[in-house]
Amino acid sequence: MELSEIIGIEAVRAPVKATSKKRLLQDLAEMAEAVYGLPSETVYRALMDREALGPTGVGRGVAIPHARFAGVGTVLGLFVRLEKPVDFESIDRQPVDLVFALFAPESAGAEHLKALARVSRTLRSEAVCAKLRSTFDPSALYAILTDGKAEQAA
Repeated sequence: MELSEIIGIEAVRAPVKATSKKRLLQDLAEMAEAVYGLPSETVYRALMDREALGPTGVGRGVAIPHARFAGVGTVLGLFVRLEKPVDFESIDRQPVDLVFALFAPESAGAEHLKALARVSRTLRSEAVCAKLRSTFDPSALYAILTDGKAEQAA
């Protein structure tokens, strides 16, 4: 699975001015409604429920909030680069500035896991993260995320 299959340029925003984890999740929910027509309240509740199970901050300034819920036909993604990092209760206790959110159908077991693995592999690359942190231009961010060479190197 390639990132270009789950995210389009319209689903990339920067700089985002969230001041807390809760506000960031609200912003992601509103963005999911604007980009994909998903009900923001449902998205927000699903993200909060998932975070209650354990934070999705994976370390090194990266978070991958994700949720499964009814009303989603296929795995969808959003990417935001924050203007200033926020505390996300990450495993390494570092604040987060790169966020890739995933939304999947309730029944999407393998598809959801493949998307999560692809995002994780891509954002585990220090080179990719350094490039993402070098710009606030959504077009450039999208190009960095969907560059096949970067994904395979990660």
